[in-house]
Amino acid sequence: MDNTFGTIYRTTTFGESHSRGVGAVIDGCPSNVEISESLIQKQLDRRKPGLNKFTTQRGESDTAIILSGVENGKTLGTPIAVAVMNIEFRPDDYKEFANVPRPSHADFTYKKKFSISASSGGGRASAREAIGRVISGAVAQRVLKIFGIEIVAFVSRVGEIYAKNIDENAITQEIIDASAVRCPNAEFSDLMEKEIEKVKSQKNSIGAVVSCVCRGVSAGLGNPVFDKIDALLAQAMLSIPAAKGFEIGSGFSASKMKGSEHNDVFVMKNGVLRTKTNNSGGVQGGITNGENIVFNVAFKPTATIGLAQETADYSGNIVMLEGKGRHDPCVAVRAVPVVEAMAAMVILDCLLRQRGILNPDSPY
Repeated sequence: MDNTFGTIYRTTTFGESHSRGVGAVIDGCPSNVEISESLIQKQLDRRKPGLNKFTTQRGESDTAIILSGVENGKTLGTPIAVAVMNIEFRPDDYKEFANVPRPSHADFTYKKKFSISASSGGGRASAREAIGRVISGAVAQRVLKIFGIEIVAFVSRVGEIYAKNIDENAITQEIIDASAVRCPNAEFSDLMEKEIEKVKSQKNSIGAVVSCVCRGVSAGLGNPVFDKIDALLAQAMLSIPAAKGFEIGSGFSASKMKGSEHNDVFVMKNGVLRTKTNNSGGVQGGITNGENIVFNVAFKPTATIGLAQETADYSGNIVMLEGKGRHDPCVAVRAVPVVEAMAAMVILDCLLRQRGILNPDSPY
């Protein structure tokens, strides 16, 4: 099982849902970058459980502890290890799952692959694995800030409610976090809240879409063919727990358009060649073109729900399964900082790879 992501900026996540702790080891981060536990904690606090009534009520503080790689507030250029200790365990909530694979969860597939699985919680398939991603993403975002790159994600859809009139150049993390469901449009945020409350009262869950905007990324990042930056972003996003779909720029709607509608014609803006539209989502031929990188990630409804479902145990016997754990009614609310983190990891890795290419015109 591969637990490491990246080529130069590499991140290895570790830990299970109910292990003593989770975290990340980061290798390839440049030296002399100002990093602190409080900087990492700010991002972890955006993902941690119990944020509000729309998230799981598992009582975890998710306190970051830097173990290595940082001294006197600056990176040493050596591996950065950060741990978060798990505090609240309720293994009894999972006893009924010992002989019954949860529908649409990873219980069945993990057992088939490894012939063993974590006795409680979701193991490595748990959303707590994402803590390591947020840790690495916080470090990556700090480095990208030096290059004027900013990444912002938000919930753009919950069920059939799709937020409109979002200015991708004006939204900030602060604006997004002011919404309980991480939607920057107040009208649609209210509708989304009501929808999540409704499914939660029914002991159910609901799917959603997280949109992401990466601003300030200059042209030239990414590589042709297999390491296209959009391909790397797709891999990164689809590796997030519960992610089921990825589209960049016009995405699937491009299949309904004509070439004359979809083409991003070039224009000169303030002495720089740019595109008039951004159907490409900031990427052409797998390489950034200087426009905002814009993409969407679809998240499925939380697999474990309180609503009783008829399913089968490992022996094929019909059983009624009713989840008793503490789970998010809509995973996308807490997935926002995870999406930002994975985008930051991809872009920083591509940036560091670009710096190794002899190109005197490169902004990096």
